[in-house]
Formats: sequence, C-alpha cells, structure tokens
Amino acid sequence: MAGLRTISLDAMGGDRGPAVVVPGAALALEGHPDVKFLLAGDRTRIEPYLAEYPQLAERSRIVHTETAIGMQDKPSQAVRHGRGSSMWLAIEAVQKGEADCAVSGGNTGALMAISKLILKTMPGIERPVIAGQWPTIRDNCIVLDLGANIEASAHQLADFALLGAAMARALFHIQRPRVGLLNIGVEEIKGVEEVKQAHAWLKETDLPIDYRGFVEGDQIGQGIVDVVVVEGYAGNIALKTAEGTAKQMAAYVREALTSSLAAKLGALLAERGLRALRDRMDPRRFNGAPFLGLNGIVIKSHGGMDALGFASAIRVGYDMAESDLVAHLAADLEALHGKIAQGKPTEAKQA
Repeated sequence: MAGLRTISLDAMGGDRGPAVVVPGAALALEGHPDVKFLLAGDRTRIEPYLAEYPQLAERSRIVHTETAIGMQDKPSQAVRHGRGSSMWLAIEAVQKGEADCAVSGGNTGALMAISKLILKTMPGIERPVIAGQWPTIRDNCIVLDLGANIEASAHQLADFALLGAAMARALFHIQRPRVGLLNIGVEEIKGVEEVKQAHAWLKETDLPIDYRGFVEGDQIGQGIVDVVVVEGYAGNIALKTAEGTAKQMAAYVREALTSSLAAKLGALLAERGLRALRDRMDPRRFNGAPFLGLNGIVIKSHGGMDALGFASAIRVGYDMAESDLVAHLAADLEALHGKIAQGKPTEAKQA
C-alpha cells in the first residue's frame, strides 16, 4: 500500500446528510482502519453524530461550510453558485491532493458538473461516464455507461471499455477483465454503426482486456463478461428495467410464501436460504457508482441509502484509490487513442 488513504465525504449530501454519512464512515473504518476522513459540511450538524463514534472522530477532520447543494438544484445552478458548498469542498480536496477520492450522495447532475469542472476529464475523454456493479449468477460485473451520456460515438464506446476494465481490476482484482459490447445480437452484422466500429477497434487493438465481442441484454446476468459496455440511454433503461424486475420478483416470492399455511411453513423451513438470497441481492452491497474518466476519483452514492450502503460506496472509492486507477488508465487510453489515430481498422476490415 502506498500509504494512509484520505477520503473526503460530502457530509450534507443525500436524503439524510450526516445522519447517514457519519455512521457509514464509521462502518467503513471498521474494514479499513488505515483510512482518514475529511467531512465537508456544517460543523454544528456533523459533530453530534461524530461524538457517537470516538474512533472515527480521532481520524476525521471537519471542513466547515453552511452551504449545501439541494437535490433539486440544476447542474448549471450548482456550477454557478456551488463554490464553497460541501459537495464542492469534498471534490476540491481531491484536486488539491488532500484526499484520494471523494464520495457524495448528493444531486447526481450537480456532482457530475462540479466534478468535471474541478477535476477536468482525462486526455481524449469528452465526458465522464457513470459505472455500476451488476449482480450476476456467477459474480458481479461492471456496466457502463448508466446515464451520463445519452449517445456515444464508436471512439467513446472504446474508451468506455477501458474505463470499465480499470474499475474491474480495482474491485475484482482481475488482470485482464472480460469485456463485451451490449448489442441487439451477437452477430457482427447487427447493431448501429457506432457499436460495430467500436467492436472492430476493440477486436483488433492490443489492449489489457479480454475482449469477448457482442453480448445481449439477457446475458448480462449470466456473468459471461466482467464488463458490459453500452451508451447511457440504453444503459439507464437496462438498469431501471432490472431494478423493476427484481422488485416484481420479490413481490411474487412474498405473495407465494404467504399464500397458505403450508407455504408459510415452507418459508420457515427455508428461512436460512431465503436470508442468503436476500443478502446476495441487497442493493446496499452494490452501492457506489464511480464517475470514470476524470483526473481523480469521485463516487456517487444513492441518495436514499442507509449507513451500510454509504459504507459500500466508501469501500469502492478506497479500492479504486488503492489500485492507482487514474495513472494506469491514462496509459491504457493513450495506447488506444494512438491505435485509433493510425486509422485501424481499415475500411475493408470494418465491412
């Protein structure tokens, strides 16, 4: 390990602010006792919660501000008027080298806009992407983009592949992550031109990934790849559809297990297995969506998460900082962009 990690937290972000952020930091500290925290926010609201966790208090410093960005604020408003807010200060700590990563449960659009303004995007990256973990029957996988970019060029999709692979190496410790492009079929003749062009580049360029070609929507949950690449419009729809389906299935299971006395008895006998299933599908375990493509690490926590969910987001940031993700990713992107600039693949190969 390079040394002690410092993580800056937007203590006022999310639905409940310090009431979740502080206990979440305390939980994260249990797993990573080498971490220090910068808590950006209103001291008078943070300190009462911090007093309940003496060990956390010893490893934390409050960066006081009474300004916070609301969940309904527009990104343009946040950029114009957000300087000095808890979100701004948390991200600025990364830019100044005072923190290894920032975590916020605040307004997603504002967080993206401020992160891009303060940290800037990496060379060749037009806009950061939102990546997330997706449960599969084998293990988790990474899916990106989940909504930051409504459209994506072939160049951007190829970049997404490297961004997602870097995250997979950081979280899953896989040297050559398996990467697939989400498409309407696995045949090479299918899909829009941007997807087919990105497929050609990824297939023919020597990169630190195991490129597996096209995958279909029903294959995401099968775990056949570690990283699924998709533009943000389809990615966000896929995410929301999966979340809705999971809730629907949970409702069906509850209904079936309470439909009769025999069903209730069966549920009692299967309690341990049902509890394991619930824990495996618990969305709090997958909380923490990085904004990839920035000159620094920013993690978006779901605003409605509890302390356990926020601790998961902190752990994502910690693992990505430990992997030296930004430096390694810069080298990978430079190699890819160099090959693209050389005009590969040829027009004949694209056809």
